[in-house]
Amino acid sequence: MDSSAVVTFFAIVAGIVALFVLITILKTMYTVRTYTAGIVERFGKYNRIARPGLQFLVPWCETVRFIDLQVRQAAVNVETKTKDNVFVTIPVSVQYQVVEEKVFDAYYKLSNPQAQIESYVFNSILGHVPTLTLDEAFEQMQQISVAVKKDLDEVMDTFGYNILRALVTDIVPDAKVKAAMNDINAAQREQIAAQARGEADKILKVKQAEAEAESKALQGDGVARQRQAIIKGLQSSVEQFKSAVEGSTARDVMAMVLLTQYFDTMREVGVMGKSSTIFLPSSPGTVNDLMTQIMAGFQAVKTQ
Repeated sequence: MDSSAVVTFFAIVAGIVALFVLITILKTMYTVRTYTAGIVERFGKYNRIARPGLQFLVPWCETVRFIDLQVRQAAVNVETKTKDNVFVTIPVSVQYQVVEEKVFDAYYKLSNPQAQIESYVFNSILGHVPTLTLDEAFEQMQQISVAVKKDLDEVMDTFGYNILRALVTDIVPDAKVKAAMNDINAAQREQIAAQARGEADKILKVKQAEAEAESKALQGDGVARQRQAIIKGLQSSVEQFKSAVEGSTARDVMAMVLLTQYFDTMREVGVMGKSSTIFLPSSPGTVNDLMTQIMAGFQAVKTQ
């Protein structure tokens, strides 16, 4: 074998060794990101947990797998029936995280944590909502969330997961049921509005009646006072007339007053521009007849 062949052979061997060393170095060094845990296995068996930073492996003997420690979210839509036979869809949002001290359990005990969470959410919702009516379910959304979280905590803790929140974000009934609920709500509000309008009308009518009664009372009081003033005026006039004219009687005074009122009335009727034609007796005996009738009326009242 000549020298060139030997050099070529050693060059190939050196290249293979260098490549082997490089691969070994690359397989020895690795990094773990923040909020991530590395699970180191030696010949397929769990060995240790690698924390974030630069780490080393035993070459060709150990492998590393990673698990995320960040908060994750599972969105679950559960369809169920309430106590009053209304089908509803309940969206539940579950936020969960691997417990750093239980990375081993989280990685080896549970292969699909989200599917497991969804199963327990279904179980919890189906255990609570069918015992409630639709109205009670809306009123107890917070209590349902607490119940779901409690049920998940008890189970997922054994698998190395911490349930941060389990939020029932809504309760969605069937579209027809929702429309019927809106109609019922609108009818109830219209009933309340009608009652309010009725009460307002009632108060208004009562106030109007009270005002009218008070007005009539004041009007009657005014008329009574007016008549009292007229009587006092007539009495004063009669007394003055009797004192001025000797031998005159109250009947004479009344005749004079009636005659004056009669002529005043005729004058007022005559000056009214748009009045209808009215025929009034104008003979002097008419006044005497009126006075006789009035005096007869007074006499009849006295005898009753």
